[in-house]
Amino acid sequence: MVSDFFFPNFGGVESHIYYLSQCLLKLGHKVVVMTHAYGNRSGVRYVTNGLKVYYVPWRPFLMQNTLPTLFLTLPIVRTIIIREKISVVHGHQAFSTLCHEALMHARTMGYKVVFTDHSLYGFADAGSIHMNKVLQFTLADIDQAICVSHTSKENTVLRSGIAPEKVFMVPNAVDTAMFTPSPKRLSCDEIVIVVISRLVYRKGADLLVEVIPEVCRLFPKVRFIIGGDGPKRVRLEEMREKFSLQDRVEMLGAVPHAQVRSRLISGHIFLNSSLTEAFCIAILEAASCGLLTVSTRVGGVPEVLPDDMIVLAEPAPEDMVRAVKKAIDMLPGIDPQVMHLRMKKLYSWDDVAKRTEIVYDRAMQSSTTNLLDRLPRYLTCGSWAGRLFCIVMIINYLLWRLLEFLQPAEDIEVVPDIGPLQAQIQRDDLCEAQENQI
Repeated sequence: MVSDFFFPNFGGVESHIYYLSQCLLKLGHKVVVMTHAYGNRSGVRYVTNGLKVYYVPWRPFLMQNTLPTLFLTLPIVRTIIIREKISVVHGHQAFSTLCHEALMHARTMGYKVVFTDHSLYGFADAGSIHMNKVLQFTLADIDQAICVSHTSKENTVLRSGIAPEKVFMVPNAVDTAMFTPSPKRLSCDEIVIVVISRLVYRKGADLLVEVIPEVCRLFPKVRFIIGGDGPKRVRLEEMREKFSLQDRVEMLGAVPHAQVRSRLISGHIFLNSSLTEAFCIAILEAASCGLLTVSTRVGGVPEVLPDDMIVLAEPAPEDMVRAVKKAIDMLPGIDPQVMHLRMKKLYSWDDVAKRTEIVYDRAMQSSTTNLLDRLPRYLTCGSWAGRLFCIVMIINYLLWRLLEFLQPAEDIEVVPDIGPLQAQIQRDDLCEAQENQI
């Protein structure tokens, strides 16, 4: 698993990588995560169930992304792949620099690669055009790809030009054991609407600034709890001051993931105002806690929950207010415990892991090609971009051969395979019991 986004940072991609890795470990696979250093967290760390994480000594450059270097990450990526006897390199998130570079190096070395896209992008603005070209470069020579919703799959195919038959749809999931409803049903005398999100433009923070005052005006018994931080937090605080809503809008700031459940169960309705979303894990977490969801009808959100568990609205203030009113009217018929049980049947990380296993098997069955066979694939990326990508891959190949000469793979020490931590503990307990019997 390779991405710039992993714990201790929190978000949908980080949770996806962590839970998927844990379930793959339970299925008997060896899983290693590679990400950049976070503060003083550098080197090799072990997390739950012996999941091994390489925090490579690269510092984030912008928005938790490392500085693009193309070739400088080749030595450390090569060493990790050889040391850990990796079979498949799985990259996550389109705007992760480390992901793109690791997939490029893995293909140069002849390994199978899989890519998961977690976001939606447009086609018109300069940032999207640039990102789409980078994605086109990465997916030009990929074995298999995964998207988290059907909308995301369509978006990825259009942006990158990858063959649709290479793209699988595997949704996100939620840890229903962690996100459980409150044992005591909340009274509807006061309606609490919860918002937990990064307070940025893409997550619709500006939309909240217009929606919250109108909802508070129409419904005197409604109170808001807003968790999250970001550049748009100032606008929300200004709105609260302007309309004198200090007693009705509570600003929590950044909420640690371990405390999200305790914040969710204090509310009746979860409000998601995202302007673009491939798949919103926060909606699953709220539904698992028994909250009725109000969300913008964008991206893959309509695919997430059944119609009786979510109220959708256009990303416009007046339509969002209408949706909130409809959700308040639906609250008496909502049973949090029943909703939680439904979520347990709908979403499971074990199911996600098994479906991802199928993608890995398909990738392992794909044919192995040499550099000359792969170069024509990059020429389809554009008249000048295709030639540039070919030059990049040729240089990368030559650098890899140079590393093979300077430090042959046989000279790199292979890490002993001890298996999942839980299995190792059980073996140690068994050996200790046998020694006691003797």
